[in-house]
Amino acid sequence: MNPLKKKPRSNAYQPAPEKPDWLKVRLPFREKENPVDFVRSSVEGGKLNTVCESASCPNLNHCWSRKTATYMLAGDICTRRCSYCDVAFGKPLALNPEEPLRVAESAKALGLNHVVITSVNRDDLADGGAAHYKKTVELIRERLPECKIEILVPDFKMREENLEIVYSSKPDIFNHNLETVERLFPTVAPAKKYERSLDVLEHASKKGLLTKSGLILGLGETLEEVHQTLKDLRSVGVQMITLGQYLQPTPTHLPVSEYIRPEVFKDLKEFGKALGFRTVFSGPLVRSSYHADEQVPWFEN
Repeated sequence: MNPLKKKPRSNAYQPAPEKPDWLKVRLPFREKENPVDFVRSSVEGGKLNTVCESASCPNLNHCWSRKTATYMLAGDICTRRCSYCDVAFGKPLALNPEEPLRVAESAKALGLNHVVITSVNRDDLADGGAAHYKKTVELIRERLPECKIEILVPDFKMREENLEIVYSSKPDIFNHNLETVERLFPTVAPAKKYERSLDVLEHASKKGLLTKSGLILGLGETLEEVHQTLKDLRSVGVQMITLGQYLQPTPTHLPVSEYIRPEVFKDLKEFGKALGFRTVFSGPLVRSSYHADEQVPWFEN
């Protein structure tokens, strides 16, 4: 674990309320030749980071048992301090030039047919890490030409020259998570801007990329605000959406405002489909890369 993760996210201290039954996940026991061990060995052997571990995702064992993982580029220290996120915040190290190759080799070893690549924010770099994304995608393509590649990117401060670098790698899916409703941005993600994130998604959509975004609920938003946010995402061309429950990583992180009931997620799925999203994954444990290979529009075919 990165020692920076032990630093309190804020001066507040409020333990999360007890989880309802629908959020309690049974983790499988470690078994010989368990796929979870296989993925762990591939990741650790390549000295790689995954958002599964760095963000303390509740679905880690489930996804790794399916031999899937979301690779996290550019280190495990983020330059932004979002109040909900469990990724370490601080001054990042220099990029590892071998990381793109290691990710590609790991994806090949796992025999993946759908790879998700994300990164920490690297506001310290002139290109925000865009060239690092491009190199990684290209090396995966060389080794797994049939593999679908999804990139989950930061906003790059809406610098078009950096976005163009990422576009040139021709990812199958361009994902940028909006995370929450406009009113809560200053509290939830103070270094981000609602309109800027929408601009990034609109820019990618107009370039012909298949665009995707995600929201985490239970931060204090109203249902009406979620509806408006979904409308905003559709208006800029986003075609895929995920909605999941916020789970407070530690008592010093942003407190959970509410545990959203499963039936509300079901209703939001229907609302999203009615708006015209091609795919809507909505549920308490859904995350942006949860069953990412099944979220794609071509999965049904």
